[in-house]
Amino acid sequence: MHEEQTGREAALAELRARLADGLARARLTKTRLATQADLGRTTVQQVFQKAAPVPSAATVAALARVLRLPVEELLALRRAAAGQDGPETAAGTEQGPGRPITEWDPHDLEVHPAGTAPTPGPAAERVLPGYVRRDHDQALDQAVRDAAEGCSRMLVLVGTSSTGKTRACWEAVQPLAGAGWRLWHPFDPTRAHAALEDLQRVQPRTVVWLNEAQHYLGDPRVGEEIAAAVHALLTGPGRAPVLVLGTLWPQYADQYTALPTPGQPDPHSRARELLAGRTLTVPDTFTPEALRAAAALAHSGDALLADALTRAHDHGRLAQDLAGAPELLRRYHHSTPAARAVLEAAMDARRLGAGLHLPQSFLIDAAANYLDDHDYDQLTEDWVEHAFADLAHLVHGRQACLRRAAVRPRRRPPGSPRPDAVPASGAGPVFRLADYLEQHGHTTRRHLCPPASFWHAAHTHLTHPNDLHNLAQAAQARHRLQWAHYLYHRAAHYGSADSLTALTEMREEAGDHKDAEQLAHQAARQGNSSALATLAEIREEAGDRQDAEHLAHHVADHDGPYALAELAQIREEVGDRQGAEHLAHQAAEAGHSFALALLAMMREQAGDQVGAERLYRIAADHGDPYALVALAQLREQAGEAEEAERLARQAAEAGHPEALARLAQLREQAGEAEETERLARQAADYGLAPGSRDTELRQWWPYGLDPDSTPTPPWQ
Repeated sequence: MHEEQTGREAALAELRARLADGLARARLTKTRLATQADLGRTTVQQVFQKAAPVPSAATVAALARVLRLPVEELLALRRAAAGQDGPETAAGTEQGPGRPITEWDPHDLEVHPAGTAPTPGPAAERVLPGYVRRDHDQALDQAVRDAAEGCSRMLVLVGTSSTGKTRACWEAVQPLAGAGWRLWHPFDPTRAHAALEDLQRVQPRTVVWLNEAQHYLGDPRVGEEIAAAVHALLTGPGRAPVLVLGTLWPQYADQYTALPTPGQPDPHSRARELLAGRTLTVPDTFTPEALRAAAALAHSGDALLADALTRAHDHGRLAQDLAGAPELLRRYHHSTPAARAVLEAAMDARRLGAGLHLPQSFLIDAAANYLDDHDYDQLTEDWVEHAFADLAHLVHGRQACLRRAAVRPRRRPPGSPRPDAVPASGAGPVFRLADYLEQHGHTTRRHLCPPASFWHAAHTHLTHPNDLHNLAQAAQARHRLQWAHYLYHRAAHYGSADSLTALTEMREEAGDHKDAEQLAHQAARQGNSSALATLAEIREEAGDRQDAEHLAHHVADHDGPYALAELAQIREEVGDRQGAEHLAHQAAEAGHSFALALLAMMREQAGDQVGAERLYRIAADHGDPYALVALAQLREQAGEAEEAERLARQAAEAGHPEALARLAQLREQAGEAEETERLARQAADYGLAPGSRDTELRQWWPYGLDPDSTPTPPWQ
């Protein structure tokens, strides 16, 4: 043990000696060294102090780079001083996915190339322009420092297309490169599948690269599972440190973080929780200070920045210019009529919900009605070849308006089980629209409806159920009801249960009850009973109560008695209290007393205190602790303080101390200071944090409702 300790002390002494020699040769003070290494002054001072602990790998790597010392040799000394026997991960453990950061080319991580294309050949090299630091880089740097010190962090940069988000992430992780960190970019066979399969294998000291995070968090099948897996990675014991970096366009960030509309599904609840407090906005334009810094780099010989500043100096969109956005826009406006028609069909497909990869056959057929009669008459037999060749021309940054996309084949060991395959989006080559033009289409064409050739081509050539369902919804919203009907049917043919639900509603509204019910049962057989629930509501509202209840029982067989509770609410709203209670009792007998509590709440808001209390008591007898909360408040308002407190304590013992907090609030409003404090202390004894304000207490009302709000079913 003594010999081991002596060896570690010798390694630490050697590390400090070599750093001190480098400092002397560089003729720097420790303060200047800290500034150039982007480290704290205290951190640098401790590196040279004998009684200080072993410095972190990130600190050693940063100092070695500034002092021009061999990074790997100093890191080896640092590991020896820390008692580590090998690479920075523990000896003998699995390395996990990814490879060392130093082995990555930033362009392979989707950093936009800049400038003209390199000369073809094996020696071709794509050069990045000089990097201009902006305000968001400070937050990125802090996340990297925290990760280097052992704390897991996640940060997602939010900004419009080509604003420098990915480049900022690449620059931020450079201090970790010298410290031996790995980087994992999940993309094969698809981004979502790769992330979901391997997130549990990520080892400490790994950067997880989620560029264009909508392809992970927004995946319609596994996006929520990926969000949960990333959260587990960030919080799991023994998995730190890891650094998760991602990028998002604002519309996706808004979509994933928006609170659900009352009565509507909540498809991104886990993504919303994951992104909370972990997003950072990247502005569209460079500030005057950033432009001056770019000009200084250009003056020092950076030809790429010098060229871009001739166009971007006035408007400040330097990153977009470097990525080729203005040239993409110019080519769109000045392309041939046929090429422009293909681009506009692609823009409309993407903005209305089609996937990234658009079949060439779809684009060719869709383009027909984007041409006027004169331009259509001028088409030659080889117009397709000319149009796609024109759109494939590279612009600044090696981007094309419309480029052919290579879809990676799935590679699995022989004999391994294959998951259910998703149909490809049509046969033949597929193409991807440039990001900037896609966003341009979202902005400039949002009020335009595609022509008939677009819908016909979608129905003829697209096969992915999500693409077809999204376009069917778009057609329905634009009153293209026949096309919506056909697209929903085609989506259902390829496995979209949501399209069966939409068809159910359309057939029911058209009066075809038999067909509607057949479609609803077909959706239920595929594991989606929402069509049956929707049909039950429609029948109930139409007065066909026997059929509605029959359908609701079918839903209960598949997905619990939520439909029964929904019908109970409808009957209560139309004044059929006996029918409402009948259905609510059926739901409660199945273990869902919320239906009774919901009816009680509606009675209370209608002024029927006696009826409300009766239903609350029945719900409480069925084990609903929230009903006890409501009963406690009713008894308090009736002046029965002792009974109110008994009920509140009973609710608290069931795990809901907010009942006591609510009583404390009511007594505070009545001016009873001593009673308020006593009840607040009891609530704290049951685990409720003291100091909660009125705005916080309201969220504890049954099912998250404000007592003065219109009740909304808790299952929605």
